[in-house]
Amino acid sequence: MPFPESVPSIVDVELHRGARAGDAPPSLLLEVPHGATRTEDFTAVAEGLRSPLPDGLVDFFHVNTDAGAPELADAVARRFVEAHPDRSAAVLRCRIPRTFIDCNRRIDASADDFKAGKVTPGLMPWVTDPADRALLRGRYDQYVAAVRAATAAVMPVGGLVMMHTYAPRDVDVEVDADIVRNLRRAYEPEVFPTWPLRPEIDVIGRDLEKRSYVSPALLDALHQGFARAGITLGEGATYPLHPSTLAYDAAVRWPARTLCIEVRRDLVADPFEPFAQMRIGGPKVDRIAAPLAAALDAWWPPTA
Repeated sequence: MPFPESVPSIVDVELHRGARAGDAPPSLLLEVPHGATRTEDFTAVAEGLRSPLPDGLVDFFHVNTDAGAPELADAVARRFVEAHPDRSAAVLRCRIPRTFIDCNRRIDASADDFKAGKVTPGLMPWVTDPADRALLRGRYDQYVAAVRAATAAVMPVGGLVMMHTYAPRDVDVEVDADIVRNLRRAYEPEVFPTWPLRPEIDVIGRDLEKRSYVSPALLDALHQGFARAGITLGEGATYPLHPSTLAYDAAVRWPARTLCIEVRRDLVADPFEPFAQMRIGGPKVDRIAAPLAAALDAWWPPTA
């Protein structure tokens, strides 16, 4: 199966080749399923939908999208091939806003499934027009097919990192027609600090029965590397690796060969602004990317 190529409005595919890598398949795949982080990503879809969308829905888009994740993935890939010039890395960035459909979800999962996994729904409730639902499902299918083609090429020789970022605090707001108003209230200066603070970085690798699908050697390397950088690392502190997500499928199929990681957005945004397209700081990204890229060596023997 050929390695996937970029498809406008669906997926950006970028290959980072080491100086001596040639045309060998990548040994590292970094997937960014919530990579539609720009305001234009939202408006390009919203303006073409027939469904009546909640007023100010772009605010939810900015709060909920993984700002900084694409930049982190690219920085890790660059560092990886610089350290290993005989290898390559691929970055797959989804360009479909999860504000409408989430490309890291089982679309047929139930509302109870999503709640059990502590995650937002696959297809958002405000997408009500049948034509809109069909359009988004078609784009979702294209993206998932690209990810499957990439993993088929990479996993026999390497590993997969699923790169996410999340808000600094665990804000409990129902995803419904009142989402924007309720989010604005939750982020008021006197309210926001009352929500639980999340780990700076959380490895999402344990299922509901606490089984871990992450390489112990990789986990140890991550703990050591981030500790040296003064960054705290959690293990499933925020939510479990749940069957309602496609990350679960990859982890179960490739045990000890995948890593699903969440990074707090205030660690990479400069500054953190919940209701705006955030500027991502280069030095802040490098502070995370350096120990992460170094820890990935735990998956492979040292190169000659």
